[in-house]
Amino acid sequence: MTHPAIPLSPVVVETLGWTLLHFVWQGAALAAALSVLMVCCRKAATRYALSVGALVLLVAAPVITFLLLLPRPRPYVAGIEVPSGAAALALVQATIAKAPAVLAAPQLQFQSHGLLWLVELWFAGVVLFSLRASGGFFLIERLKRRGVRPVSSALRERCQALQRRLGIDRAVRFCETRLVAAPAVIGLFRPVVLLPVMALTGLSEQQLDAVIAHELAHIRRLDSFVNLFQLTAESLLFYHPAVWWMSRRIRAERENCCDDEAIRACGDAVEYARALTWMEERRIAPALALSFNGSPLAARVLRLLGLEEIRGGLRGAGFATGLLCLAGALFAGTAFWGVAKASVGLPTPPKQSPAVHRAPSVAASAALNNRPILRRGEPAASPAQAASKEPASAPQNAGGESSSNAGSGGKEGYIGQMRAAGLKDLTVDQLIALKTQGVTPEYVRQMHALGLDLNVDELIAMRVQGVTPQYIQGMRATGLKLSAEQLIGMKVQGVTPEYVQEMQELGFQPDAETLVGMRVQGVTPEYVKEMRAAGLKLTAEQVVSMRVQGVTPEYVKEMRATGLKLTAEQVVSMRVQGVTPEYVREMHELGFRPDAETLVGMRVQGVTPEYVKDMRATGLKLAVEQVVSMRVQGVTPEYVKSLQAAGLKNLSVDDYIGAKVQGITPDFVEKARQHGFQNLTLDKLIQLKFAGVL
Repeated sequence: MTHPAIPLSPVVVETLGWTLLHFVWQGAALAAALSVLMVCCRKAATRYALSVGALVLLVAAPVITFLLLLPRPRPYVAGIEVPSGAAALALVQATIAKAPAVLAAPQLQFQSHGLLWLVELWFAGVVLFSLRASGGFFLIERLKRRGVRPVSSALRERCQALQRRLGIDRAVRFCETRLVAAPAVIGLFRPVVLLPVMALTGLSEQQLDAVIAHELAHIRRLDSFVNLFQLTAESLLFYHPAVWWMSRRIRAERENCCDDEAIRACGDAVEYARALTWMEERRIAPALALSFNGSPLAARVLRLLGLEEIRGGLRGAGFATGLLCLAGALFAGTAFWGVAKASVGLPTPPKQSPAVHRAPSVAASAALNNRPILRRGEPAASPAQAASKEPASAPQNAGGESSSNAGSGGKEGYIGQMRAAGLKDLTVDQLIALKTQGVTPEYVRQMHALGLDLNVDELIAMRVQGVTPQYIQGMRATGLKLSAEQLIGMKVQGVTPEYVQEMQELGFQPDAETLVGMRVQGVTPEYVKEMRAAGLKLTAEQVVSMRVQGVTPEYVKEMRATGLKLTAEQVVSMRVQGVTPEYVREMHELGFRPDAETLVGMRVQGVTPEYVKDMRATGLKLAVEQVVSMRVQGVTPEYVKSLQAAGLKNLSVDDYIGAKVQGITPDFVEKARQHGFQNLTLDKLIQLKFAGVL
């Protein structure tokens, strides 16, 4: 069974499904091992290194599992106990009668509908969590480009002095902003330290130095790159709680490490703990930013003040629980491994008892060669007598071989003809498998004439799947150089020489794997022609991707009718995010002319035509980027109207975003007026709020 939503071969998809299932016990085992090690270690740097190492192993585990489970189609025939005597021929014939049921099932088909849907659900989850990370990147870029301004020259000199004290040679920008409520570091290669306005007014100089030193420690330690790796792991392995637990531990220990460096740079743990307490619950930053208060407050304050966070009994209980979970996960994994290997790979050969003969007996060899079995005391027949017992004539089969040769082997015998064809030293099991699946000496000679040096398993697999010499010649006429495994895969998926030639006439030069993917996904020459008629120039990989995502020629034509000039990647992205021609036309009617990437961002953030209309009704004149930013920060039309009613008028879009981030409400504005503050600006309100004057 194949499914049009997965552009991979059935074997790969099934192996991937088992890999995802295996990761359940692997993740539990690694998490349990990490919890045991964390109990034994007390230093933040050591705990952080262990956590990051465990996450690396967590990501590597499914990759290694997939490579170990990925099978090669090698049929196996179970070992046969061949007795001596007159029962040999009957036993061989009975074995041949039973063998097709074992050999005929191709390993290239899905063995479970459940695994297919599991892979599809996993793929959908990866897409969703990747969008979550993309939203963070979008917000980061927004923070870097809008609503920030350089700090004063005096503060910049203090920041640079701290930078030199920590030994940081990289160029670092220091900016103040109203769009975040806690200090944060953004940017991978060009880091920016964002300092909120309220931190500059509400913290003492010593506390502010400690806060800045904490952010500079993130930059010195290259924590942004580790954070990016965490987001990748969370997107790919989102379904396992161990991934999220490890990621939380990494973030917590990372903050502890930076706390230690901040104290070493500034020297006062008590003042730093006070700053940490004051800044608690004031953080609003995307996951890609490294923030000052990025882990639970209580644990960090207790640690900074040197207090014991976990009692010895609890630590011992955690150690014992971790060991117990580790043992259980390893036991479950050992039992589960055999099940998965048998499903996607080869049947495991049974252990032979001592009574099984390792080499074929004389009786078995005689039976396979259709020679009479000598009884004890019975004289051997002369050649003339043996010849007289052969049938006078044998009917010819379609291949020109006599039915005797094709069946029992004729005068030369099946074994002799196979040896003459180049297959020597065959075991009884191999002979039975070859004979059962209809592999004739003529078929072997034809394969050898085509230059294919095939072993027994490959010959059987190709014969089972109907790979004929004519099929191979037709494929070679297209210019493809194919291995036995590729020929089998293409034959199973219905890739014909005619199909390959049609795709080549359309300008494609796909390899074997791409051809299989195109055929599985239902990519026809007609589909390609229609997409080209719609104005798209596509590669083979792009055609498969568009077919998987359900992109139709009609969808492309309607999108182009809106005036958008789209590439294949943009069409797929818009289709995945649900950007319809109607949505584009509605935005055009509102005066927006966004490009493809902006349209995708608007759709992801939930910007609807109704939202835009309601925001304009408040009197705001909005650009596309401003609409997206307000939506991301949760600025609603009701919020804008309430601030306007409280007397805050003529604010810009950035002002409303900053007010929302800083928690300025109409009630707070009214309270300030009741205390006699008049002619309030937004900056004054922010300072009043975080200075605690009210």
